[in-house]
Amino acid sequence: MGSTDGHGTHGDQEGTGPRMLADVIPPFVPEGASVMTVLVEWPPGHPGTPPHRHSGPCFGYVTEGAVRWELEGEPERVIRAGETFWEPGGEVIHYQNGNATADATAKYVVVMLGAPGEPMLTLVDEEELQSRAHLRAPRPPAG
Repeated sequence: MGSTDGHGTHGDQEGTGPRMLADVIPPFVPEGASVMTVLVEWPPGHPGTPPHRHSGPCFGYVTEGAVRWELEGEPERVIRAGETFWEPGGEVIHYQNGNATADATAKYVVVMLGAPGEPMLTLVDEEELQSRAHLRAPRPPAG
């Protein structure tokens, strides 16, 4: 799970041609998956989508600003413009994807694979969050 930064370049000259941003093998891809590409834009300080999960894996690239990112079982971190991320989908809860800064817009492109007949994104209710609290990484100190 998690984020993956660049893994090499291709092309004849520095800065030309395709450049590998991520190389990921997800744990599963739903058979008959549909694919959705979304541009997400959060204004300064926006908390992002409430805790949720996806029916299949998601892959993304931050194009502007910085995103506060937290997946179940992983520590919270910040992904900055030019960096990639991915999440496995399935049962894993995605706790945070909001803007990590109070003074700039954050934007990212995400490609989501979804299981047929299931929503691409499902919010997680408070009861489930509490029942899975032991799977969440320790929270960073406030401040």
